[in-house]
Amino acid sequence: MTAAAHPAPLWQPDPDRIAAARVTRFQAWAAERYGAPAEGGYAALHRWSVAELETFWAAVADWFDIRFSTPYERVLGDRTMPGARWFPGATLNYAEHALRTAEDPDRADAPALLYVDETQEQAAVSWSELRRQVGALAAELRALGVRPGDRVSGYLPNIPQAVTALLATAAVGGVWTSCAPDFGARSVLDRFQQVEPVVLFTVDGYRYGGKEHDRTDTVAELRRELPTLRAVIHIPLLGTPAPDGALDWSVLTAPSGDAGPTDAGPVFEQVPFDHPLWVLYSSGTTGLPKAIVQSQGGILLEHFKQIGLHCDLGPEDRFFWYTSTGWMMWNFLVSGLLTGTTIVLYDGSPGYPAIDAQWGVAERTGTTLFGTSAAYVMACRKADAHPGRDHDLSRVTCVATTGSPLPPDGFRWLHDEVSEDLWIASVSGGTDVCSCFAGAVPTLPVHIGELQAACLGTDLQAWNAQGEPVIGEVGELVVTNPMPSMPIRFWNDPDGSRYHDSYFEMFPGVWRHGDWITLTDHGSVVIHGRSDSTLNRQGVRMGSADIYEAVERLPEIRESLVIGLEEPDGGYWMPLFVHLAEGAVLDEALTRRVQQTIRQQLSPRHVPDEIIEVPGVPHTLTGKRIEVPVKRLLQGTPLDRAVNAGSVDNLELLRFYENLARERR
Repeated sequence: MTAAAHPAPLWQPDPDRIAAARVTRFQAWAAERYGAPAEGGYAALHRWSVAELETFWAAVADWFDIRFSTPYERVLGDRTMPGARWFPGATLNYAEHALRTAEDPDRADAPALLYVDETQEQAAVSWSELRRQVGALAAELRALGVRPGDRVSGYLPNIPQAVTALLATAAVGGVWTSCAPDFGARSVLDRFQQVEPVVLFTVDGYRYGGKEHDRTDTVAELRRELPTLRAVIHIPLLGTPAPDGALDWSVLTAPSGDAGPTDAGPVFEQVPFDHPLWVLYSSGTTGLPKAIVQSQGGILLEHFKQIGLHCDLGPEDRFFWYTSTGWMMWNFLVSGLLTGTTIVLYDGSPGYPAIDAQWGVAERTGTTLFGTSAAYVMACRKADAHPGRDHDLSRVTCVATTGSPLPPDGFRWLHDEVSEDLWIASVSGGTDVCSCFAGAVPTLPVHIGELQAACLGTDLQAWNAQGEPVIGEVGELVVTNPMPSMPIRFWNDPDGSRYHDSYFEMFPGVWRHGDWITLTDHGSVVIHGRSDSTLNRQGVRMGSADIYEAVERLPEIRESLVIGLEEPDGGYWMPLFVHLAEGAVLDEALTRRVQQTIRQQLSPRHVPDEIIEVPGVPHTLTGKRIEVPVKRLLQGTPLDRAVNAGSVDNLELLRFYENLARERR
């Protein structure tokens, strides 16, 4: 993309907005105290943040007033990847920072959490009440014998109790891990059995799509199969009594009367900077999910930077991201508390009772930053929803999307149907760092189809196959210097080999994430999809996301899946699987239109060899299209070896692709 070629931005922040942005104020402050460049705007600040990595992170810790109970010896004890050591000597506590706003008498009664379910009724939890509940629960966890480093698990939906349980776990120095209750027992056990939790928080069921889903049998199975459990804590979301031997949530978190010791506030265990905070899991489509361990200090600093500078959130904001406890965005949402921001928890279907349900939540809660998936935006567009017309979204200043690249049509639709003065932040990162590599910058313009810029302190580059950085052409997403939230390790990976092989095998000492990206000459980032399912036709590489974006504009195509298959005879077979909209037929005319769309908009080399109608596209439990396992099935790998059954939303769909492969052979 040359400077002459790139069109005018879709949105540009006005001078007042740029001046008021927290990142602008941070830059001026860091210029005075830490030698950051005073001029040159965000681009200059970013260059400084990666060139002077230690100074930058020292400035972040200072700006956000990190409470180190013992001081750090230096910022980066060892910068080798993997194995970088951040802030050696320092001790702190994540939960202490998340609850700091409760200490402010002017804010103590303001809402820390707003909770909405499918009835659209709202419940608020104040800062002082959240702090009190965390204190009570932390004391009970200690009484149950939970010690620093012990794992505490939650089989919970996105409800206030899940936030309280995470913070109480962090307060005692425990290690939190969670799964959403729509995960079946096998999927949960694939995750929790690896980390051997001592406590399990659980619900009796959940509500989704207007129906109640009982989970008592699943919970009983989890209890049987997790022999390390010392306690189970029951949250009666559907109103059932606690099962035998389980403790009742309301008893453990009840006020103790006359401001007794548990009402005095939590006791925050001061732990080393690199003490584990939580375990997140990869999607695990081709084996056991990776159990990714991130640190209290690393997450604290990374999320302060991301939420306070990139998302521009503060005490006056309300932060809503549609997520579940099985996705890293839930952990990221909870960190909104760090900046004194009210976080909005929604538990329910994204499209119930109608496709615009999430916009309704944003309206009712006065959301200022609304986060969702690119897939939801495109579904609203396809359903001809008009959120700006049908809802009062006047408080929404930013819509952020992740999960997959937001196609250009998604940018245009948000601009046209939500607000012309809308900051659209398409962001990209990963569970692996529980943060973003590139995305939101409140002071930069938004160009259609592009992420605004690489994030501060993130040495993001695109590398070609020779390991050389490239601008304006597709390359592997790499990060050439450590980030504080990179995993400290994987659980049950004693020699670190699985961690090393996941990120550092292709380019030793450099993090390779597995995405195809282009860095433009004006500093923005374009994501093309996963590099391990790249379409490589006659030497021309293309990301699958580019195909989806073009094909799914056609109203007849509900969703698609493209696979590029290297064949034993040296040939290359590239089928496009299409899940049709209701009433649509894959006839000759539609086939021609799909081929023409790809030929004209993308590349004649990437016109599929066959277009095949399918009953659906398989996804991971967090909603990502499954490409690599389908490729393996088509190559003849048996289903039980091609995919981890517990990681997919619909195993029967994969049997369809397996049968297809068998017929083709």
